[in-house]
Amino acid sequence: MHDLNFHINLVEDEEKLASVLCAYLEKEGWKVSAFYSAEEAVQHLHNGAHLWILDIMLPGMSGYDLIEKIKENNSEQPVIFISARDQDLDKIIGLEKGSDDYLTKPFLPKELVIRTKKILHRVYGTGMRTHYITISHYQIDINRRNVFTKDGQLIELTAKEFDVLYFLIENMNVAQSRQEILKAGWGEDYVGSDRAVDDVVRRIRKKLPRLTLETVYGAGYRIVS
Repeated sequence: MHDLNFHINLVEDEEKLASVLCAYLEKEGWKVSAFYSAEEAVQHLHNGAHLWILDIMLPGMSGYDLIEKIKENNSEQPVIFISARDQDLDKIIGLEKGSDDYLTKPFLPKELVIRTKKILHRVYGTGMRTHYITISHYQIDINRRNVFTKDGQLIELTAKEFDVLYFLIENMNVAQSRQEILKAGWGEDYVGSDRAVDDVVRRIRKKLPRLTLETVYGAGYRIVS
C-alpha cells in the first residue's frame, strides 16, 4: 500500500543523483520536492514536508547549517543525512544535530527508500498519524494540509492560502510583516508586489470568518489565539 500523503524534501547538489533518487521515492507514491542547494531549500521550510533527505557537502551553506534551521522551524521533523565522506565524525555530528539516519555514498537508491519508509512509519505510524491544531473553532490537519470546521466540514484552501495560514499559526500572536509572509509563502526569489499577501489574507478571512486574523497597521498581520 502506498503512503500517498507523505511529502519529502530532498537536498542534493548532484542533479543526476537527485533525479534518480526522486524517481525511486516517487515510485512509492510520495511527493518529492528536490532542491540543489541549502540556500534554495531554506525558502521551503514551511512546505509541509514530513521528512528531509540532506546531502552534507553542499555548495555554500552545508547540510549541517540547514538541519539547524529545519530543527528550529520544527524540531520533530525527521532528517536523513547522505554524504560521500565515510567518517565516523560526520555521522556523530549528524546525529548530534538531530538527524535520524545516515547513508554513505555510494548507496543503492532502494536502500534509501527502505530507510525512508522505516522512519516515516516510526514517526507517523503506518499510513499517517494526523497532527491537528485547533484554533477559533477550526481544526487544522498539518500533515494533510486540510482545514475543517468544528462539525467536520472540509474548507477548501489553495496551497498558497494554507502556506500563509500555517506560517501565521506557527508565529501565533506575533505580527509578521508582508515581507516575512512573502518570504515564507513565495520564497526569496519572488518578484512582485507584496499586495499578493493582502489578496491571500483577504481570501483566508472570507473562507475562515471565525479566525482572529488581525491587521497590525504598519507591521503586517497576525493570528491571535
